[in-house]
Amino acid sequence: MLTTMMQMGLLIAFGSVWQLLAPKHIPALAHRRALTDLVFYILLPALVLDVIWGASIDVTSMKISLVALSGLAVSALLMWFMLRFYTTNQAQKGALMMAAIFPNATYLGLPVTNQVLGSWSNSVVLQYDLFACTPVLMTLGILMAHHFGSTERSVHPLRELTRVPPLWAVAVAMLLNLLAVPRPEIVHNTLATLSGGVVPLMLIALGMSLRWDTIRLRFLPLLLPVSVISLLIAPFIALVTSYGLAMPEQITTAVVLLSAMPTMIFGIVICERYQLDSAIYAAAVFLTTLISVVSLTLWFHWLPAV
Repeated sequence: MLTTMMQMGLLIAFGSVWQLLAPKHIPALAHRRALTDLVFYILLPALVLDVIWGASIDVTSMKISLVALSGLAVSALLMWFMLRFYTTNQAQKGALMMAAIFPNATYLGLPVTNQVLGSWSNSVVLQYDLFACTPVLMTLGILMAHHFGSTERSVHPLRELTRVPPLWAVAVAMLLNLLAVPRPEIVHNTLATLSGGVVPLMLIALGMSLRWDTIRLRFLPLLLPVSVISLLIAPFIALVTSYGLAMPEQITTAVVLLSAMPTMIFGIVICERYQLDSAIYAAAVFLTTLISVVSLTLWFHWLPAV
């Protein structure tokens, strides 16, 4: 696991360096957006369509969603409780809540579990994220961001859901799966070829999204509960819930690792859109991603013995 995390770290570091060395005729932000848009609108939907179409959708899928939802709920309650002991403004509260609740299940979880568990885990990752995390983020998460933010823009959570291409891919793939529509080999090969670019581009984009200038000593007391909740408590809740639901051992390992992922990158976009504290959110992304190199390794090696 540590070797895998180091390999992932090299690609993330390459993305960080690319921010400095990228050709200056295009702004660094434009480079990052081009990569993330390519993944978000084309490559990731191709992966979702290919994997979910051929996946086994059964009661385990519901259990995966329940594990994810339990982690989100407990993380939200704990962070809300912890913020009562800190002096923060509304923008900071909203950013810290977002940072503690939503894990980077796809952009980091997909490549990590793919490497350490195998390609079979892709289906678990996509169900964990797209059956639970993303719908909650784009509905309740958006409402929460609007509540704590200072923007006057209107909120339409259901409309936000329609703007997520991977969810459209899930809907189509589920329909094809449930109707037992055969997957032509040429379609599978095409989708698999597109899917091959998801992992490296995700990691490079993650590196380009990390903001080294956001870490401030004054942020550390606020980031401590975020780190503990997202990297330690959330995976523990996932482990307990998985045992309670009698999940298969390998699925349990996958969902615990996914729940132990650092703070989700996409939240920066929501913070900026709803005028939450983007700097403290970006600091949470950076710090939890850095710590997760160690915490994920410990979780992975501890799980088989549990």
